[in-house]
Amino acid sequence: MPHVVVIGSGITGVTSAYELAQLGYDVTVIDKHLFPAMETSFANGGQLSACNAEVWNQKATVLKGIKWMTQKNAPLLLNPSFDLHKYAWLVEFLGNIKHYEANTKNTVKMALMARERLFSIAEHENINFDLEKRGILHFYHSEYDYTVATRVNNVLCGGGLERHAVTVEEMKNIEPSLTGDYYAGFYCPGDATGDIHKFTTGLANASKKYGVKYLFGMEVMNVEHSDKGVHIQYHPSVENMNQEAVAVEQIDADAVVVCSGVGSYHLAQQLGDRVNVYPVKGYSITVQLDDEQSIQNAPWVSLLDESAKIVTSRLGSNRLRVAGTAEFNGYNRDISSERIQPLIDWVNRNFNISTEHSIPWAGLRPMMPNMMPVVRRGKRERVFYNTGHGHLGWTLSAATAVMISQEIANSYPV
Repeated sequence: MPHVVVIGSGITGVTSAYELAQLGYDVTVIDKHLFPAMETSFANGGQLSACNAEVWNQKATVLKGIKWMTQKNAPLLLNPSFDLHKYAWLVEFLGNIKHYEANTKNTVKMALMARERLFSIAEHENINFDLEKRGILHFYHSEYDYTVATRVNNVLCGGGLERHAVTVEEMKNIEPSLTGDYYAGFYCPGDATGDIHKFTTGLANASKKYGVKYLFGMEVMNVEHSDKGVHIQYHPSVENMNQEAVAVEQIDADAVVVCSGVGSYHLAQQLGDRVNVYPVKGYSITVQLDDEQSIQNAPWVSLLDESAKIVTSRLGSNRLRVAGTAEFNGYNRDISSERIQPLIDWVNRNFNISTEHSIPWAGLRPMMPNMMPVVRRGKRERVFYNTGHGHLGWTLSAATAVMISQEIANSYPV
């Protein structure tokens, strides 16, 4: 039975391991953390959102980014300090503006495939992750924003998405907790929300019954090739170290899949590939709905406020996830109060709920300049990638896991 090592136990790593195990592979997952889904897959916006499949490669996005550079609470923030990786990435981002429509439509198609597969896995494995199939409602505050969104909607629907315009009255029927003034909206009834950390943890546990093994608290040092396979050297990561000498261990495999999020950039360099992932920080708060009024007044339908670039997801009866912002600031994982406060203020403006107990979080989205995930084999034999999903890892992972497992099966069949 061929042995495949998956590096990374976020949503893409665990779904890849699961799909490979379904095909009959012996699978080992290595992750530097002590548990699965501890980085970008920990507390994202929660949306399984084919309706957010639009890639960001537009001149308007660049112009907004320049305008927002002086505003610390802007939805998109670019640290202007020089960094070769960042500016090379931005140049490549601009070069992909011409592929905006094609990439958006392709992303929609992947998202629809992923949605169907993820629902099927969750049902088959009986994974409870606070799934809500209530759709996603986008709302707009001005005629200009809505006109721009109409053009985007035509592209999304061209990729096969079911999404339609709604009036303000229809919006408030869909989600009665909305109390603000709006111009109009779009509603995607087929989209959903759920807790990515609960799903990934549940799937990791389910995958063990198919033979998947997990090496937690271990960091990959080096990957060597030979005619017979790959040799992966690893040692305990910082959070798993003790005072004794750090022992280097080795595991042999027939193939390796890199699912390392923002760590994929440097790992790919070691493997002779260029995978130009850049870390784009996003923030979220998880509002604890501790009183009856907050439970009653928090929205159940997932929302996206287009002007603020803020999304919501209801995670069970007593949690509301609120997320937003994109920050180009390298590998900095610090939680900035200046970025968290706008999320709290937004909740207080839009809903009659208490934000007294709000848990802040920040994660690094692994973004490619063309906003498309990297799902392919590497230059060297036996090396594969499933990474670079950006803000859509939760939305796309169930599809890209199938895609990369089929690629491996074609090259190294069971």
